[in-house]
Amino acid sequence: MTSTPPFRPIKRLLIANRGEIATRILSTARELSIETYTLYTPTDTSHTLHSIHAIQLTSPSSYLNITELVSIVKKHDIDAVHPGYGFLSESSEFSRRMWEEAHAVVIGPSWEVLAKTGDKLQARQLAQACDVPVLPALTHPTDDVEMLTTFASEVGYPVIIKAVDGGGGRGIRIVREEGEMEGLARLALKESPSGKAFAEKAAIGGWRHVEVQIVGDGKGNVRHMWERECSIQRRFQKVVEFAPSSISDRRLVAEVIKSALRMAKSINYLSLGTFEFLVKPSPPEFYFLEVNPRLQVEHTITESISMGVDLVKMQLFLAQGESLENIFPKELTREPEVPPPMFSLQLRVTAEDVGNDWSLSVGRIKSFRFPAGNGIRVDTHLLPLQSTVIGTDFDSLIAKIIVTASSWEDVVRKARRALDDTYVDGVKTSLDILKGIVASEDFAKQLCDTQWLEANLKPVLNSGRQLLAKTSIARQLSSEDTSPNSTVAAASNVLFRKGDAWSIALTPETSSGPKASEQMPAHLQLTKVLRNEFPASLTASILYTTPASKEPQPFLMTLAATTASFGSLASAATHRRGDPGNQNHITLPFAGKLVELLVDEGDELKKGDTVAVVRQMKMELEIRASKGGRVVWVYEGDEGDDVGEGVLVAEIESGTGARL
Repeated sequence: MTSTPPFRPIKRLLIANRGEIATRILSTARELSIETYTLYTPTDTSHTLHSIHAIQLTSPSSYLNITELVSIVKKHDIDAVHPGYGFLSESSEFSRRMWEEAHAVVIGPSWEVLAKTGDKLQARQLAQACDVPVLPALTHPTDDVEMLTTFASEVGYPVIIKAVDGGGGRGIRIVREEGEMEGLARLALKESPSGKAFAEKAAIGGWRHVEVQIVGDGKGNVRHMWERECSIQRRFQKVVEFAPSSISDRRLVAEVIKSALRMAKSINYLSLGTFEFLVKPSPPEFYFLEVNPRLQVEHTITESISMGVDLVKMQLFLAQGESLENIFPKELTREPEVPPPMFSLQLRVTAEDVGNDWSLSVGRIKSFRFPAGNGIRVDTHLLPLQSTVIGTDFDSLIAKIIVTASSWEDVVRKARRALDDTYVDGVKTSLDILKGIVASEDFAKQLCDTQWLEANLKPVLNSGRQLLAKTSIARQLSSEDTSPNSTVAAASNVLFRKGDAWSIALTPETSSGPKASEQMPAHLQLTKVLRNEFPASLTASILYTTPASKEPQPFLMTLAATTASFGSLASAATHRRGDPGNQNHITLPFAGKLVELLVDEGDELKKGDTVAVVRQMKMELEIRASKGGRVVWVYEGDEGDDVGEGVLVAEIESGTGARL
């Protein structure tokens, strides 16, 4: 069977994603009058607004469950699936099974091309076949740390360990010396779905991360849509992206773009693809990194510099057999040396506590405001009258602020103003670091390489916090002048009144329980509504009557939506809390899911030893001992528990033997 399904019209489209990218894809599908289907979990529904059909998944992990998604497509006779980015967007198995089992097309490259480009080693081999420079690397994936160590000793440190099937920063670790290899390699392997990784010589110091946007029609026709730069990153995850790149030598940039075109043309690339490179302005050189065969988070800035082209619409047209010549804007140049007519910048607003090692900030967004005005675009799934829960199941991205202008100087000025006009209440966000970045003189002069943010994190963050404090004070002063009837927080659109009452009957679903007709219902009546943000929360005075009590009893009722199960909430309430002032307490600095507890009572620890591993979204983070000593107590829950910030993981005693 061919790996490229036949082209045909798209009538029913499943968006197999969530959050802002689901909202983005949905908007284009609606404009094309395509019948839309979205997916959701009970506490994550905002992206389904305006979708014709919304289908509940069995769990958050269902976004990665190919069998469940195939079943949904077959049940609803869906003929196309847009995977967005992340989740299964680079899975050749997902693309193949959707066609073979459900006769549905996955928007993007064929599964054969996905296999070649989604695997980092195969993508390197493609680059070499097209005479594109690559860094020295192992030629075969491995799970053998000794083999990785041998390679590093041959080429010299630092090296980068990469999961062959990682993505979005997962499974990548820089190893600077031999003593770090064992621990960091194990982490990279753990984040690889296949459990395999390879090593590559690291290029550090003065390098820019440049990626080329490619579009092809699967018939050998490919075009570029210029480049983007993603050098401002942490742990290989992008924070700020812009276009065109900061490299003034357009001949060098043109060589990078031509390399991407050669690779794409050689495999008859279909749909959108991003070909990533490391580029050094002086002396001029570049190396291929990887291919992302999908729509990128930062596709927005390419749309902005390309006269407002809709890349999602282009994907949908190509999937229906349209030729590239017919849909590609005639006014866009073929010449890569000619820069785009506009400058654009994307700022990722995430629910992260940057000062606490970029840890996920779990909570409920109570209110927010995003900027507007000339040259400002905001992509978000947040809704003004619907609260949003930030949990540990999904990505921390809240919104993307895209700023576009005719010069880099104007882009920077607009970005500063846009961040001044932005606030999010209820969780900690990356607004502080974003403010610090765009206020930096290095950023304004485009002097930032791939190591710049991590090397300058502390002063940049401090600067951003000071700027954020100023705008927060100004907003508070402004809010004091508003009328007492106005409100910033989102209110409920469900109206409750004094006197509203309900009868309540709970019937066990098992056959052994009493039938509903055999039970006397309880009775609940509202006497005063104190705070109404239903379904996020509701606080009210009530009278509650049970069959046993006969007489109504007054209670204060508090409802709060949660993503946690009863078990995890109950266990969280009984977890020991760490004392920040006690150096013998090893405490969780952030919330997440406990993946592994690596110590037992009686173990001897050295400073820097890993005590536990906690997962936040797709990243697994190590909790390390800040001092040495003997373990005298360990966390008493289970691996897999949802654990909160401040929970005590282990307690040690000092060398004197005194327990503190």
